[in-house]
Amino acid sequence: MFGILQRGLKQGATLTWSLGKIIFPITLIMTILQYTPIFPWMMDKISPLMSALGLSAEAAVPLVIGNFLNLYAGIAAIISFDFAVKEVFIMAVMLSFSHNLILESAVAKKVGVSWWFVVGLRLSLAIFSAWLINAFWSGGQQLASYGFAQPGESDPSGMFSIIWHGVTTAAGSIVQLALIVIPLMVAMQYFREKGWLLRFSNWMAPFMKVLGMKSNTSTTVAAGLTIGLAYGAGVMIQAVEEDGVSKKDMYLTMIFLVSCHAVVEDTLVFIALGIPIWPLLVIRLVTAIVLTAGIGFIWNRRLEKRTSARHSYQGG
Repeated sequence: MFGILQRGLKQGATLTWSLGKIIFPITLIMTILQYTPIFPWMMDKISPLMSALGLSAEAAVPLVIGNFLNLYAGIAAIISFDFAVKEVFIMAVMLSFSHNLILESAVAKKVGVSWWFVVGLRLSLAIFSAWLINAFWSGGQQLASYGFAQPGESDPSGMFSIIWHGVTTAAGSIVQLALIVIPLMVAMQYFREKGWLLRFSNWMAPFMKVLGMKSNTSTTVAAGLTIGLAYGAGVMIQAVEEDGVSKKDMYLTMIFLVSCHAVVEDTLVFIALGIPIWPLLVIRLVTAIVLTAGIGFIWNRRLEKRTSARHSYQGG
């Protein structure tokens, strides 16, 4: 048991260091940027898009902050304005697909998936879903009530205060990462050496097959589905290295996870905004399953045709 604990702690510390080198600078830069003229400039540029999605120009603020920082920062920005219920629901759907965009996409690259692919897919899902909701839902015009959510603390002022705020926020992210990843790595090491992960993989195999993937992707999917891309990256990286996940299956896994990673936590936090969360949960799950299964089916058919053609050529 001591050996398992030792190996798990070592694996957790190594992964925390590896991910921390990504998380700290990105969080620091993004936190500082929100207090510079760059953010207002970006919001001014995307404000024309807001009307096409059924949103007011002010909606650019939480969307930019949520995409560049995290879901909680986006929610804090939402409750700083008076939005209609429909606007809040649209923003909730968009942010559920594309929050923390830069950091989580950088983490995805660690498992061998193109950064640009992840960014493009998440933004496309966010914009397309918003357009559909705006086009087919005519209700939700009443003013949103934010329940128990409260506006965040006052913004720091002055160069030193802003930089210090960025450093403490980034450092806090690393501490939070370590508190999650290290115990998780210990638990995963225990499950792996006791053979429980193999059983779980076998149990998840039918669902993975529906999505067009092999059963060895189950650990990666479970980690991202429950605790998200950023915090689940440690398990995902280890699973890819040890389980021999193919590049095709890793891409399909990422397609599934960018649609519904941390599906329970990310859905529950929107309760504070006073919007119905069941439709949000259903939208994310249905999108993930249909999109991944569809692309997986097409991809596997093309691979089968190539293999068949290669065998025919060799046989001839």
